[in-house]
Amino acid sequence: MKNYLQRMGRSLQLPVAVLPAAALLVGIGNWWASASNDIVAHFLQAGGNAVLSQLPLLFAVGLALGMSKDKDGAAALAGLVAFELPTNVLKSESVATLLNIKVATVNPAFGQIGNVFIGIISGLIAAALYNRFHETKLPMALSFFSGKRLVPILAALTMLLVSVALLIVWPPVYDALVTFGKFIVGLGAVGAGLYGFFNRLLIPTGLHQALNSVFWFDVAGINDIGKFLAQKGIKGVTGMYQAGFFPVMMFGLPAGAYAIYRNALPERKVETASLMMAGAFASFFTGVTEPLEFSFMFVAWPLYVLHAIFTGLSLAFAAFMHWTAGFAFSAGLVDYILSLKNPIANQPLMLILQGLVLAVIYYFGFDFAIKKFHLMTPGREPVTADDADDLAIATDADDDKYTRQAKQIYAALGGADNLTVVDNCTTRLRLQLADTSTINEAAIKHSGAAGINKLDDHNLQIIIGTEVQFVADALSHLKLTNAPITKTTTSNEAVATAPTATNITSGVTTDFYSVANGQYVDIENVDDDTFAKKMLGDGFAIDPADGTITAPVDGTVSTVFPTKHAIGFKTDSGLEILLHMGIDTVELNGAPFEVLVQTGQPVHHGEVVAKADLAAIKAAGKATTMMVIITNMDAVNLMKFKMLTNQVKVSDEIMLVTTK
Repeated sequence: MKNYLQRMGRSLQLPVAVLPAAALLVGIGNWWASASNDIVAHFLQAGGNAVLSQLPLLFAVGLALGMSKDKDGAAALAGLVAFELPTNVLKSESVATLLNIKVATVNPAFGQIGNVFIGIISGLIAAALYNRFHETKLPMALSFFSGKRLVPILAALTMLLVSVALLIVWPPVYDALVTFGKFIVGLGAVGAGLYGFFNRLLIPTGLHQALNSVFWFDVAGINDIGKFLAQKGIKGVTGMYQAGFFPVMMFGLPAGAYAIYRNALPERKVETASLMMAGAFASFFTGVTEPLEFSFMFVAWPLYVLHAIFTGLSLAFAAFMHWTAGFAFSAGLVDYILSLKNPIANQPLMLILQGLVLAVIYYFGFDFAIKKFHLMTPGREPVTADDADDLAIATDADDDKYTRQAKQIYAALGGADNLTVVDNCTTRLRLQLADTSTINEAAIKHSGAAGINKLDDHNLQIIIGTEVQFVADALSHLKLTNAPITKTTTSNEAVATAPTATNITSGVTTDFYSVANGQYVDIENVDDDTFAKKMLGDGFAIDPADGTITAPVDGTVSTVFPTKHAIGFKTDSGLEILLHMGIDTVELNGAPFEVLVQTGQPVHHGEVVAKADLAAIKAAGKATTMMVIITNMDAVNLMKFKMLTNQVKVSDEIMLVTTK
């Protein structure tokens, strides 16, 4: 059932993709009319509305085509036939003739029979008939009507029976939808907020499309998008189920992305910045939020719930203030600009002010939640040996970036043996696999994917972005040609066959020394999961009594971080050591620290490498704990601590023996 609903949501993207063109025509027409209300303006507006008024028909045809097995045109024709039959048989005039009553006494429900809901039903029925009967062979006398030609005929007969049922069922169904819509509308701003909240929560399932159809289209008489673009309705009210999305998509989510970037580990900031910038731009400019939302939707689900709450509040506040704007595709900059000249828009510029406030709320809300609950948002996950696993297939010099990414994903999935179906929607690869448990998630992320959603044992979604179609096409070609996979040595094999791959000298005892006067702390007791769970590597920590920080080993300074809160060292034996001064002190931008060494400088243990203002660190609400981490060793043991008391002195020695 879940897979069916997902296919339905994907298929709806085909007719929905037509809306931006219609919005562009209407929007340009509105801008033109504001300067000169002449034939050009009316011509452009009429062109856009011609598409928008046929949306139910587009849904019927689009769903029939998208849900059919081989996306054949016969299915689309069947969808057209399936929609036209009930909408003509059950229109008010036809019902009046059928029941021998006056048109004025016909139930108002039949005046709305040509709606998106009927379009969706027609498309689904047409697709089901196509999938079942498109290869049916009739007797010789009727052979002309065999196969695909049979499907539109069966669609007409089936929808005739459906029309009989709708004659009885549609009025109470319509009344129920109207009642539900009026209930939400009756709640005013609160109703708009509830809609916005559930709109976001349902995105992972794809069911938000069903919710949207009630409020955005003419299913229950609300038709918020249709009325806004047609400049009908009540100024300050029409558009209330759209306006609150603009501050979220243009300002809130990009600010949340910045909070995620700020909380990334120093060594992951570059890749996190790339991911967040791409997602933030898509959200701001086009209103496409999936690349950004799916990057943290599952790995940090409490953050996504917070996002849904903020969205609800945004819609509620915009509706309460009667600030309205509308869109045809999504609430990005393009649709916002096009809606400014729509006469029914009410104080749309105030949505910019709301967006700026919401950006502050998103940033500090996300920042607080990430730190408080130690959420593993992008960039906070540890660098592991698996990240270096490269499962690949041969590349050509003329491969573009989409083909290269598809090849990495194809190999990480297990190739054609595991990959059964390749599909995609606006931003996601929708894949069916023989077994999702066998995939290499690290390799998929390494390909540049924004996120992974493993639905069950056979269904997988990979978040790519708005250019997903090119990756999907390349992936489909790889599956079709059954491209072979060349598997390189994995990390486990590397340990067994190439023990010197890490460039660490085997069997060497390295002496570690305390980096400050103070209290020794076991690394597992550090008040930060990244260090306590040894995500960066093993080591130890010191709670310093003063701010004089010394080198923990004899070696060379390999890195001085720009924010001065961390220094990297490398020993002659090849060990790479990170000295991290304080917890979350990267946010202080180096203010409490004075680094006294530079990259490439040789140092000896006990030599002062930095000064730390412990009082300033504490005043900023940060812990002053100093962590010493071995970042390039998986198999080391802290064998002996030469400490007679818990007070570690600068001269006290810590022995570390490699097991290589």
